[in-house]
Amino acid sequence: MKKMTYKSSGVDIDAGNAFVRDIQSSVRSTFVDGVCLTKAGFGGLFSLKPGEYKDPVMVSSTDGVGTKLLIAQANQVHDTVGIDLVAMNVNDILCVGAKPLFFLDYIACGKLDRKVLADVVKGIARGCRQAGCALIGGETAEMPDLYAKDEYDLAGFTVGVVERSRIIDGSRIREGDAVIGLPSSGIHSNGYSLVRKVFSKSEQKARVREILKPTKIYIKDVLPVIEKFDIKGIAHVTGGAYYEKLTKILPQGLCFEIKKGSWPIPKVFKDIQAKGHVPEEDMYKTFNMGIGLAMVVAPEVQQQVSSAFRTARVRHYVIGRVVSDKKQRIVFVSQGKGSK
Repeated sequence: MKKMTYKSSGVDIDAGNAFVRDIQSSVRSTFVDGVCLTKAGFGGLFSLKPGEYKDPVMVSSTDGVGTKLLIAQANQVHDTVGIDLVAMNVNDILCVGAKPLFFLDYIACGKLDRKVLADVVKGIARGCRQAGCALIGGETAEMPDLYAKDEYDLAGFTVGVVERSRIIDGSRIREGDAVIGLPSSGIHSNGYSLVRKVFSKSEQKARVREILKPTKIYIKDVLPVIEKFDIKGIAHVTGGAYYEKLTKILPQGLCFEIKKGSWPIPKVFKDIQAKGHVPEEDMYKTFNMGIGLAMVVAPEVQQQVSSAFRTARVRHYVIGRVVSDKKQRIVFVSQGKGSK
Protein backbone atom coordinates (compact mmCIF):
# COMPACT_ATOMS: atom_id res chain seq x y z
CA MET A 1 0.00 0.00 0.00
CA LYS A 2 1.31 3.44 -0.95
CA LYS A 3 2.18 5.57 2.03
CA MET A 4 0.36 8.88 2.28
CA THR A 5 1.68 12.06 3.85
CA TYR A 6 0.29 15.53 4.40
CA LYS A 7 2.64 16.76 1.67
CA SER A 8 1.38 14.17 -0.83
CA SER A 9 -2.18 15.36 -0.14
CA GLY A 10 -1.17 18.84 -1.29
CA VAL A 11 -0.09 20.67 1.88
CA ASP A 12 3.62 21.36 2.35
CA ILE A 13 4.35 22.42 5.93
CA ASP A 14 8.05 22.86 5.22
CA ALA A 15 7.28 25.28 2.39
CA GLY A 16 4.99 27.16 4.74
CA ASN A 17 7.73 27.52 7.34
CA ALA A 18 10.17 28.67 4.65
CA PHE A 19 7.62 31.26 3.50
CA VAL A 20 7.37 32.63 7.03
CA ARG A 21 11.14 33.09 7.02
CA ASP A 22 10.93 34.77 3.59
CA ILE A 23 8.60 37.50 4.83
CA GLN A 24 10.28 38.34 8.14
CA SER A 25 12.06 41.43 6.82
CA SER A 26 8.82 42.77 5.32
CA VAL A 27 6.94 42.19 8.56
CA ARG A 28 9.62 43.77 10.77
CA SER A 29 9.75 46.84 8.52
CA THR A 30 6.27 47.76 9.81
CA PHE A 31 7.03 47.59 13.54
CA VAL A 32 6.13 50.70 15.54
CA ASP A 33 6.21 51.59 19.22
CA GLY A 34 3.86 49.25 21.05
CA VAL A 35 4.80 46.00 19.30
CA CYS A 36 5.69 43.30 21.84
CA LEU A 37 7.84 40.44 20.57
CA THR A 38 7.51 36.92 21.98
CA LYS A 39 9.16 33.65 21.05
CA ALA A 40 5.98 31.58 21.04
CA GLY A 41 4.27 33.44 18.20
CA PHE A 42 0.75 32.19 18.93
CA GLY A 43 -0.61 35.72 19.01
CA GLY A 44 0.40 39.25 18.15
CA LEU A 45 0.91 41.51 21.15
CA PHE A 46 0.57 45.29 21.21
CA SER A 47 0.77 47.66 24.17
CA LEU A 48 -0.73 51.13 24.52
CA LYS A 49 1.53 53.64 26.22
CA PRO A 50 0.30 54.40 29.76
CA GLY A 51 -1.34 57.81 29.91
CA GLU A 52 -1.42 58.29 26.15
CA TYR A 53 -5.23 58.17 26.16
CA LYS A 54 -7.63 59.25 28.90
CA ASP A 55 -10.50 57.03 27.79
CA PRO A 56 -9.37 54.88 24.84
CA VAL A 57 -11.90 53.06 22.69
CA MET A 58 -10.65 50.22 20.50
CA VAL A 59 -11.91 50.21 16.92
CA SER A 60 -11.70 47.18 14.60
CA SER A 61 -12.41 46.36 10.98
CA THR A 62 -12.14 43.38 8.65
CA ASP A 63 -12.33 43.36 4.86
CA GLY A 64 -10.90 41.86 1.70
CA VAL A 65 -9.96 42.97 -1.81
CA GLY A 66 -12.75 41.28 -3.78
CA THR A 67 -12.54 40.27 -7.43
CA LYS A 68 -9.75 42.76 -8.10
CA LEU A 69 -7.63 39.75 -7.12
CA LEU A 70 -8.74 37.88 -10.25
CA ILE A 71 -7.25 40.59 -12.49
CA ALA A 72 -4.06 40.63 -10.41
CA GLN A 73 -3.67 36.85 -10.62
CA ALA A 74 -4.49 36.69 -14.33
CA ASN A 75 -1.81 39.27 -15.08
CA GLN A 76 0.78 38.10 -12.52
CA VAL A 77 0.78 41.41 -10.64
CA HIS A 78 0.93 40.57 -6.94
CA ASP A 79 2.80 43.46 -5.33
CA THR A 80 -0.08 45.94 -5.03
CA VAL A 81 -3.12 44.01 -3.75
CA GLY A 82 -1.64 43.92 -0.27
CA ILE A 83 -1.82 47.72 -0.16
CA ASP A 84 -5.49 47.46 -1.13
CA LEU A 85 -6.05 45.01 1.71
CA VAL A 86 -4.63 47.39 4.30
CA ALA A 87 -6.39 50.41 2.81
CA MET A 88 -9.85 48.86 2.90
CA ASN A 89 -9.50 48.33 6.63
CA VAL A 90 -7.59 51.34 7.92
CA ASN A 91 -9.63 53.83 5.88
CA ASP A 92 -12.79 52.40 7.46
CA ILE A 93 -11.66 52.91 11.04
CA LEU A 94 -10.40 56.38 10.12
CA CYS A 95 -14.07 57.26 9.52
CA VAL A 96 -14.73 57.16 13.28
CA GLY A 97 -11.54 59.09 14.02
CA ALA A 98 -9.38 56.09 14.92
CA LYS A 99 -5.65 55.74 14.48
CA PRO A 100 -4.72 52.22 13.28
CA LEU A 101 -2.34 50.43 15.65
CA PHE A 102 -1.81 47.02 14.10
CA PHE A 103 -2.86 44.78 11.24
CA LEU A 104 -3.22 41.04 10.64
CA ASP A 105 -3.63 39.18 7.37
CA TYR A 106 -5.13 35.87 6.27
CA ILE A 107 -3.98 34.32 3.00
CA ALA A 108 -5.73 31.25 1.59
CA CYS A 109 -4.28 29.51 -1.46
CA GLY A 110 -4.41 26.36 -3.54
CA LYS A 111 -0.64 25.86 -3.55
CA LEU A 112 1.86 27.94 -1.62
CA ASP A 113 4.00 29.79 -4.15
CA ARG A 114 6.62 31.47 -1.97
CA LYS A 115 7.58 34.14 -4.50
CA VAL A 116 4.02 35.14 -5.32
CA LEU A 117 2.89 35.33 -1.71
CA ALA A 118 6.09 37.09 -0.65
CA ASP A 119 5.15 39.82 -3.15
CA VAL A 120 1.66 39.96 -1.64
CA VAL A 121 3.09 40.38 1.87
CA LYS A 122 5.51 43.05 0.65
CA GLY A 123 2.44 44.97 -0.50
CA ILE A 124 0.74 44.45 2.86
CA ALA A 125 3.87 45.71 4.63
CA ARG A 126 4.03 48.73 2.32
CA GLY A 127 0.39 49.50 3.12
CA CYS A 128 1.06 49.19 6.85
CA ARG A 129 3.97 51.60 6.60
CA GLN A 130 1.77 54.06 4.71
CA ALA A 131 -0.83 53.76 7.47
CA GLY A 132 1.71 53.89 10.30
CA CYS A 133 0.54 50.58 11.78
CA ALA A 134 2.35 47.32 12.52
CA LEU A 135 1.85 43.98 10.81
CA ILE A 136 1.97 41.82 13.94
CA GLY A 137 0.47 38.53 12.80
CA GLY A 138 -1.23 36.50 10.14
CA GLU A 139 -2.07 33.09 8.77
CA THR A 140 -1.36 31.35 5.48
CA ALA A 141 -3.58 28.38 4.68
CA GLU A 142 -2.79 25.98 1.85
CA MET A 143 -6.07 24.31 0.78
CA PRO A 144 -5.68 22.48 -2.54
CA ASP A 145 -9.22 21.07 -2.51
CA LEU A 146 -10.79 24.48 -2.03
CA TYR A 147 -8.66 26.68 -4.34
CA ALA A 148 -7.06 26.04 -7.72
CA LYS A 149 -3.26 25.80 -7.84
CA ASP A 150 -2.69 29.45 -8.83
CA GLU A 151 -5.51 30.97 -6.79
CA TYR A 152 -5.28 32.86 -3.53
CA ASP A 153 -7.65 34.98 -1.49
CA LEU A 154 -6.95 37.68 1.09
CA ALA A 155 -8.62 38.95 4.23
CA GLY A 156 -7.33 41.65 6.54
CA PHE A 157 -8.01 42.79 10.07
CA THR A 158 -7.02 46.01 11.80
CA VAL A 159 -7.38 47.40 15.30
CA GLY A 160 -7.09 51.08 16.12
CA VAL A 161 -7.82 53.46 18.94
CA VAL A 162 -9.72 56.70 19.41
CA GLU A 163 -10.34 58.87 22.45
CA ARG A 164 -13.97 58.38 23.42
CA SER A 165 -14.60 62.13 23.37
CA ARG A 166 -13.22 62.33 19.81
CA ILE A 167 -15.35 59.61 18.18
CA ILE A 168 -16.75 60.77 14.83
CA ASP A 169 -20.19 59.32 14.02
CA GLY A 170 -22.07 61.91 11.95
CA SER A 171 -24.66 62.58 14.66
CA ARG A 172 -23.75 66.28 14.83
CA ILE A 173 -24.10 66.93 11.09
CA ARG A 174 -26.43 69.86 10.42
CA GLU A 175 -27.98 71.68 7.47
CA GLY A 176 -25.43 73.96 5.82
CA ASP A 177 -22.40 71.84 6.62
CA ALA A 178 -19.82 71.49 3.86
CA VAL A 179 -18.61 68.26 2.23
CA ILE A 180 -14.89 68.03 1.45
CA GLY A 181 -13.77 65.27 -0.89
CA LEU A 182 -10.29 63.76 -1.06
CA PRO A 183 -9.33 62.28 -4.45
CA SER A 184 -9.12 58.56 -5.00
CA SER A 185 -6.10 57.01 -6.70
CA GLY A 186 -8.38 55.26 -9.18
CA ILE A 187 -10.98 52.51 -8.98
CA HIS A 188 -9.74 51.44 -5.52
CA SER A 189 -11.20 48.01 -4.55
CA ASN A 190 -14.89 48.06 -5.46
CA GLY A 191 -16.90 47.45 -8.60
CA TYR A 192 -14.52 44.94 -10.15
CA SER A 193 -17.23 42.46 -11.08
CA LEU A 194 -18.51 45.18 -13.41
CA VAL A 195 -15.00 46.22 -14.51
CA ARG A 196 -14.30 42.61 -15.54
CA LYS A 197 -17.51 42.52 -17.57
CA VAL A 198 -16.87 45.85 -19.32
CA PHE A 199 -13.21 45.31 -20.21
CA SER A 200 -12.12 42.18 -22.09
CA LYS A 201 -9.15 40.21 -20.78
CA SER A 202 -6.91 41.79 -23.40
CA GLU A 203 -8.13 45.26 -22.41
CA GLN A 204 -7.54 44.44 -18.76
CA LYS A 205 -3.99 43.40 -19.59
CA ALA A 206 -3.35 46.55 -21.61
CA ARG A 207 -4.58 48.74 -18.74
CA VAL A 208 -3.47 46.52 -15.88
CA ARG A 209 -1.40 49.05 -13.93
CA GLU A 210 -4.21 51.61 -14.16
CA ILE A 211 -6.87 49.07 -13.16
CA LEU A 212 -4.75 47.65 -10.33
CA LYS A 213 -3.53 50.97 -8.97
CA PRO A 214 -3.63 50.54 -5.18
CA THR A 215 -6.35 52.04 -3.03
CA LYS A 216 -5.18 55.29 -1.48
CA ILE A 217 -4.53 55.19 2.26
CA TYR A 218 -5.72 58.43 3.86
CA ILE A 219 -4.39 58.02 7.40
CA LYS A 220 -1.39 60.36 7.29
CA ASP A 221 -3.29 63.04 5.36
CA VAL A 222 -6.39 63.06 7.55
CA LEU A 223 -5.33 62.22 11.12
CA PRO A 224 -3.58 65.60 11.66
CA VAL A 225 -6.78 67.37 10.54
CA ILE A 226 -8.94 65.22 12.82
CA GLU A 227 -6.70 66.03 15.77
CA LYS A 228 -6.84 69.78 15.14
CA PHE A 229 -10.33 70.53 13.82
CA ASP A 230 -13.95 69.59 14.55
CA ILE A 231 -14.82 66.97 11.93
CA LYS A 232 -18.47 65.95 12.10
CA GLY A 233 -18.50 63.00 9.73
CA ILE A 234 -16.24 60.93 7.48
CA ALA A 235 -17.24 58.38 4.83
CA HIS A 236 -15.00 55.92 3.01
CA VAL A 237 -16.51 55.80 -0.50
CA THR A 238 -16.44 52.07 -1.22
CA GLY A 239 -19.17 49.57 -2.20
CA GLY A 240 -22.50 51.35 -2.52
CA ALA A 241 -20.52 54.55 -3.04
CA TYR A 242 -22.41 57.82 -2.78
CA TYR A 243 -25.88 56.34 -2.30
CA GLU A 244 -24.92 53.96 0.49
CA LYS A 245 -21.57 54.76 2.08
CA LEU A 246 -21.86 58.55 2.05
CA THR A 247 -25.47 58.74 3.20
CA LYS A 248 -25.04 56.28 6.08
CA ILE A 249 -23.45 59.03 8.23
CA LEU A 250 -26.41 61.41 7.78
CA PRO A 251 -28.95 62.08 10.54
CA GLN A 252 -32.61 61.72 9.56
CA GLY A 253 -34.19 64.59 7.65
CA LEU A 254 -30.94 65.67 6.01
CA CYS A 255 -29.61 65.19 2.50
CA PHE A 256 -26.28 65.56 0.74
CA GLU A 257 -26.33 67.93 -2.21
CA ILE A 258 -23.34 66.92 -4.32
CA LYS A 259 -22.12 69.25 -7.07
CA LYS A 260 -21.12 67.52 -10.26
CA GLY A 261 -18.12 69.13 -11.87
CA SER A 262 -16.63 70.20 -8.54
CA TRP A 263 -13.90 67.58 -8.89
CA PRO A 264 -12.22 65.86 -11.87
CA ILE A 265 -13.53 62.41 -12.72
CA PRO A 266 -10.68 60.06 -13.79
CA LYS A 267 -10.82 58.84 -17.37
CA VAL A 268 -11.12 55.19 -16.36
CA PHE A 269 -14.62 55.82 -14.98
CA LYS A 270 -15.68 57.64 -18.13
CA ASP A 271 -14.38 54.70 -20.20
CA ILE A 272 -16.28 52.18 -18.06
CA GLN A 273 -19.49 54.16 -18.39
CA ALA A 274 -19.16 54.65 -22.15
CA LYS A 275 -18.01 51.14 -23.06
CA GLY A 276 -20.48 49.39 -20.77
CA HIS A 277 -23.35 51.80 -21.40
CA VAL A 278 -23.65 52.02 -17.63
CA PRO A 279 -26.39 54.37 -16.37
CA GLU A 280 -24.99 57.38 -14.54
CA GLU A 281 -26.84 56.59 -11.32
CA ASP A 282 -25.35 53.11 -11.35
CA MET A 283 -21.86 54.58 -11.75
CA TYR A 284 -22.35 56.65 -8.58
CA LYS A 285 -23.77 53.61 -6.77
CA THR A 286 -20.84 51.41 -7.74
CA PHE A 287 -17.67 53.50 -8.02
CA ASN A 288 -15.98 56.29 -6.09
CA MET A 289 -15.86 58.37 -9.30
CA GLY A 290 -12.67 60.07 -8.17
CA ILE A 291 -13.48 60.77 -4.51
CA GLY A 292 -12.24 58.13 -2.08
CA LEU A 293 -12.99 59.83 1.23
CA ALA A 294 -15.53 62.50 2.15
CA MET A 295 -15.48 64.71 5.24
CA VAL A 296 -18.31 66.80 6.66
CA VAL A 297 -17.52 70.03 8.54
CA ALA A 298 -19.27 73.22 9.60
CA PRO A 299 -18.95 76.06 7.05
CA GLU A 300 -16.64 78.09 9.30
CA VAL A 301 -14.37 75.05 9.78
CA GLN A 302 -14.21 74.26 6.06
CA GLN A 303 -11.90 77.17 5.33
CA GLN A 304 -9.55 76.13 8.13
CA VAL A 305 -9.47 72.50 6.98
CA SER A 306 -8.89 73.55 3.38
CA SER A 307 -6.03 75.80 4.49
CA ALA A 308 -4.46 72.96 6.46
CA PHE A 309 -4.73 70.63 3.47
CA ARG A 310 -3.19 73.22 1.17
CA THR A 311 -0.28 73.71 3.58
CA ALA A 312 0.26 69.94 3.66
CA ARG A 313 -0.15 69.75 -0.14
CA VAL A 314 -3.13 67.43 0.13
CA ARG A 315 -5.46 67.69 -2.85
CA HIS A 316 -9.08 68.20 -1.88
CA TYR A 317 -12.33 69.63 -3.23
CA VAL A 318 -15.46 71.13 -1.71
CA ILE A 319 -17.94 68.82 -3.41
CA GLY A 320 -21.23 69.69 -1.76
CA ARG A 321 -23.23 70.63 1.28
CA VAL A 322 -25.88 69.31 3.64
CA VAL A 323 -29.47 70.39 2.99
CA SER A 324 -32.80 69.67 4.63
CA ASP A 325 -34.84 67.00 2.85
CA LYS A 326 -37.12 64.41 4.45
CA LYS A 327 -37.58 62.37 1.26
CA GLN A 328 -34.13 62.15 -0.33
CA ARG A 329 -30.75 61.28 1.18
CA ILE A 330 -28.62 62.49 -1.73
CA VAL A 331 -29.11 64.68 -4.79
CA PHE A 332 -26.68 65.62 -7.55
CA VAL A 333 -26.73 69.12 -9.02
CA SER A 334 -24.71 70.87 -11.68
CA GLN A 335 -21.78 73.03 -10.60
CA GLY A 336 -23.00 76.48 -9.71
CA LYS A 337 -26.55 75.34 -8.98
CA GLY A 338 -28.14 74.17 -5.78
CA SER A 339 -31.26 73.89 -3.70
CA LYS A 340 -32.75 77.10 -2.29
